[in-house]
Amino acid sequence: MNALTPGFPNTNGTPQKAARTGSRFPRMPLVMGLGLIGFAMSAILFGMKTGVGTMINVYGQPVAIRDIVIDGAHDTKITITDAQTGEVIKILLPEESGFIRGSLRALSRMRLVAEQPATLPYRLIEWENGSVSLSDTATGERLYLNAFGPDNAAAYAELLASRGNKKP
Repeated sequence: MNALTPGFPNTNGTPQKAARTGSRFPRMPLVMGLGLIGFAMSAILFGMKTGVGTMINVYGQPVAIRDIVIDGAHDTKITITDAQTGEVIKILLPEESGFIRGSLRALSRMRLVAEQPATLPYRLIEWENGSVSLSDTATGERLYLNAFGPDNAAAYAELLASRGNKKP
């Protein structure tokens, strides 16, 4: 008899089955992963119910609102006018007001992608907590300008204050 003989080394003539050594998925990483998911879900539910660990931005009600229309290209002179009265609020030369130009360029790009007309006004809003936001009435996008620093928010707040308006 040799290794090619059926049933070797068993002599009763039946082939011997190869022994299987089962490789199971290790339980410890599975239990740890499920425990991590359970902890994350319970932390989320705890935060939602109690408010602990959550951040809430409370802007309050608008105290000043002004709709503005922008005329001109971003690399040339830009004229900012009041949408209701047609009064020229400010004329920006190419070398000044970089933040205003940049933010308007971003909103204009969003309008272009959304295929909205460029002639619709933007809305400046000053909130009760002193924050200033710039909204696009065409796309619904809103930039909270205080996130870019107090000097940049003040550049837009100046456009609101030029009329001395409060909420109509």
